Amino acid sequence: MPSSAVYSGVESFRDNDELTEVTFAKGVTTIGEDAFRGCSSLAAIIIPDGVTSIGDSAFGKCSSLAAITIPDSVTMIGNHAFRECSSLAAITIPASVATIGNYAFLLCSSLAAITIPDGVTTIGNSTFQRCSSLAAITIPDTVTTIDFGAFWGCSSLTAITIPDGVTTIGNRAFLVCSSLEAIIIPNGVTIIGSGVFRGCSSLAAITIPNGVTSIGNSAFSQCSSLAAITIPDSVTSIGIAAFYGCSALMTLSLSPAVSIGNDCFLDCTALISAAAAQNMLTVEDLLHSRWHRIRERVAVLSCLKTPWNDDLENQPRSDTPEQNSHLDGDEVVALQGIKARKRLPKVMWRVILEFL
Repeated sequence: MPSSAVYSGVESFRDNDELTEVTFAKGVTTIGEDAFRGCSSLAAIIIPDGVTSIGDSAFGKCSSLAAITIPDSVTMIGNHAFRECSSLAAITIPASVATIGNYAFLLCSSLAAITIPDGVTTIGNSTFQRCSSLAAITIPDTVTTIDFGAFWGCSSLTAITIPDGVTTIGNRAFLVCSSLEAIIIPNGVTIIGSGVFRGCSSLAAITIPNGVTSIGNSAFSQCSSLAAITIPDSVTSIGIAAFYGCSALMTLSLSPAVSIGNDCFLDCTALISAAAAQNMLTVEDLLHSRWHRIRERVAVLSCLKTPWNDDLENQPRSDTPEQNSHLDGDEVVALQGIKARKRLPKVMWRVILEFL
């Protein structure tokens, strides 16, 4: 196969691993689907003025491509267009571009910074997924949707500003962004989807706006640096394992009327303060029996309502009804409470008492 070629707009050089140089014939307006896909030796390319679209997978898997120039005439970058261009460290997207396709920069592991131009309204599915060197990105005010997995696995991303115009953040949009430290969710967002911030282990602060009505399954699971969160009264449901493994979470504020999914706070080992607790029915819901093993709510309530003092603990105790027959009702309740309390670790009582 030749190491150089002329592209007229119709050829495909897919998987030509010897191609190192490309020139473009006059009048080319489109770079077609798979045109240079898998050209693993192609290191640099200049797209000429007049080209308006870069097709699906046009430069996908060009693993040596380190420099590319995109002219102002381009308005569309297709799906998978630069997927797995692992040597691409920088790219300038001109202001003329209005559409960036799904998976367009997937696995561009050297890409360190990028600016999305004004006019783009959607960051598509997995557009920057696993761009592990991406530390800075500018999102314009025109963007309204951040789709599924858009920044999944961007492990170098420490901060991102989501514009006020964004109304939709897709499932797993920031999954395993392990360096992300803080984020503000815009007021227009109503749903925090499943796994959106799962595994964001450096996330220490997040603001949830009043318009949010639901928090999806595993939305904040394994956010091990998250110490406090306020969930607005607008939220009516929190999904399964939503805060699972948030081991630093100590302060939680939410309405006692909210519906809470199974294992929502499983392994939140530092949770010792919350503002939910005027409703005793939420005690088991918030901390879930799989963690603290409380299954006898009546005994728990009795224990919590019983004075905690040494004299009471030192009373003679017996498990048989006959031996307890001399006790009045309040004393029986007290003994039941002591027995229940003895079955729980001290740290668990610190947690439960914060809910009263």
